[in-house]
Amino acid sequence: MRIYFLGIAGTAMGNLALLLRDQGHEVMGADLAVYPPMSNLLVDAGIRIMEGYSVDRLRELTPDLVVVGNAFSRGNEEVEFLLESRVIEFCSLPEALSRFALSGRKNVVVTGTHGKTTTTAITAYLLEQSGIEPGYMIGGAPLDPEKGWSNGRAESPFVIEGDEYDSAFFDKRSKFIHYQPHVVIVNNLEFDHADIFRDLQDVKRTFAHLLRIVPRNGFVLANGDDENVMSLLPLGWTTVYTVGTGENCDLRIGDYRTESDGSSFELFWKGKLWLSVSWKMTGLFNARNAAMACLASALALAGGNDPSSVSLTGLELFRGVKRRQQVRANNRGITVIEDFAHHPTAIEEMLVALRSRHPRARLIAAFEPRSNTSRLEIMKSRMVAALSKADEVLIGAAKKSSVADVTIIDTAAMAKSLQEQGTPALACEKNEDAQESLESRLGELLDSETILVFLTNGSFGGAIEKVADFVTGSQKWDKVFE
Repeated sequence: MRIYFLGIAGTAMGNLALLLRDQGHEVMGADLAVYPPMSNLLVDAGIRIMEGYSVDRLRELTPDLVVVGNAFSRGNEEVEFLLESRVIEFCSLPEALSRFALSGRKNVVVTGTHGKTTTTAITAYLLEQSGIEPGYMIGGAPLDPEKGWSNGRAESPFVIEGDEYDSAFFDKRSKFIHYQPHVVIVNNLEFDHADIFRDLQDVKRTFAHLLRIVPRNGFVLANGDDENVMSLLPLGWTTVYTVGTGENCDLRIGDYRTESDGSSFELFWKGKLWLSVSWKMTGLFNARNAAMACLASALALAGGNDPSSVSLTGLELFRGVKRRQQVRANNRGITVIEDFAHHPTAIEEMLVALRSRHPRARLIAAFEPRSNTSRLEIMKSRMVAALSKADEVLIGAAKKSSVADVTIIDTAAMAKSLQEQGTPALACEKNEDAQESLESRLGELLDSETILVFLTNGSFGGAIEKVADFVTGSQKWDKVFE
């Protein structure tokens, strides 16, 4: 087939384009701007990329199918042409995944408010290490496996990150409803995506819809420590296993310890020691990600039989995912870390993990309110509580909203609330100002133990790259501060 991607530059759209090209389809696509590394990956795979949108061009290309990204809505000229002419079939990204990658396979769908990308990557990596050549599509840029997608063998499971966000402007169901689950991981559940969900009950409702389509020979792996997840149970039509730190969990995480070069913990299946893990990742939340991935992988490898009979290898070598606790620079006592965290719970867990690993360091959090959760005023009090775990907080510019009746977070009020709680904080109207503020502070922090963590689902206006370069070259700029 000739398949055209409307919005090919996104991580998910780009990875699906690569996956379909690998299947032998003729793939092409358009976007407003496509940058490395995705542009390089697409071009190297023989995929034609076009800039901007054009009805005449789309008509001349005559694709058999158009995959419409969920960033597109009415008003885009190519969207309007598709709707008016009805001469070209179109679908959403999740629908294309279901049609071309997931049909006929025992799919592992990884869901939850936090940790989806890391858990998906660990599951795919463990199954790869076992030699069964799984299929997978990961929503970020993993270090392990070495790429974000693979068709794998048709008879092997397909591991996919299951997002509860809506599928497209013409399909408001959550993406994961399309993913034909055999195993569903529900890692945690909180109110999120306030732009499309009314409240927590609305979020629970869409997760309940997903669980209804797990077959009777499938599995649901539920976070036994999460009240919201447990409220979805019991289920009378499939097998449910609980995972967590509680004594009653089927797979229990025990003896978690933070160490200088990572962390360690043990996994107990039905009360008996199954695995002892020592790895480079930090945080109890990552131990839970790993526990979920281990159980999902073992169930897939054991054909649904006793998972503890499976010996998993390679977890201790797992290197993680880019933009998840990723060290961007480390020089003269200053470490710059980038993390995708943008929900208050994820931010708090990240800061607590960093504090545990570096108890004597000065912990500076640079937060960009950019996502459709982090930039909303209704999240302010929770964001303040999460950011107060740092020694200092710098707040960047909040992304403006294109949606009516949405109140954007008051960053100055956030900074004031933090200050009142005893946490030095500064709110900047522009990200450039935040960058300059950080650079002006770094000189006094030279040769001390300082952790600077950027918390954003964006680029902080390019500040992350620039500050990392600044720190890396500190031996050249320290004279400025004499």
